[in-house]
Amino acid sequence: MKLKFNFKNIDFKKIDWKYWWYEWIKPIIIAAILALFIRTFIIQPFKIPSSSMYPTLRPGDRIFVSKFLYGARVPLLNLKFPEVREPKTGDIVVFLSHVEKKKYLVKRYIARGPDTIQIKDGDIYVSGNRITQAPFNKFRYYPRGEYGPSQREIKIPEGFFYVLGDNSANSLDSRYWGFVPEKNLVGKAVVIHWPLNRMKILKDGE
Repeated sequence: MKLKFNFKNIDFKKIDWKYWWYEWIKPIIIAAILALFIRTFIIQPFKIPSSSMYPTLRPGDRIFVSKFLYGARVPLLNLKFPEVREPKTGDIVVFLSHVEKKKYLVKRYIARGPDTIQIKDGDIYVSGNRITQAPFNKFRYYPRGEYGPSQREIKIPEGFFYVLGDNSANSLDSRYWGFVPEKNLVGKAVVIHWPLNRMKILKDGE
């Protein structure tokens, strides 16, 4: 049985449009604008699709990413808000892939241009200095791909940065597809908010 709704039976002149505007329409519009503003410039949720950052992040984890920390960008305009601080080695970052369009990736931020990178004996060297702080001292990194050889240093161009996955044996990262433009950086992962048994703040060194 199909129900039919006949708009001809409605007397629009008797509708209290002022009530509907202030009680329903206006609050919904304001809420939608606030949600869009928060998602665009302050914080945005993402879901982890793979095991490339295991065990720090697991497939199915849902995270919040701070966009204002590095300075959120205005969509469609070449504008950027002032940053609270620059990305630093060890930050878990989300960025727009420069290889696969409209795909977001999450990796560990290693360095930016004009630093050099070398992966040797399971360790990472930035401009000749071995990274020893947490969490890098918990993982072993493998020299693979065109941009991750152990025999020589790779120089990062100005305006780009280099990322690696914590699960080095099972991560497609800068070792394979090179450097990421700084304009593609979205923000820093700050919280795992789902599932409940995984909920925690992602502190520096984790």
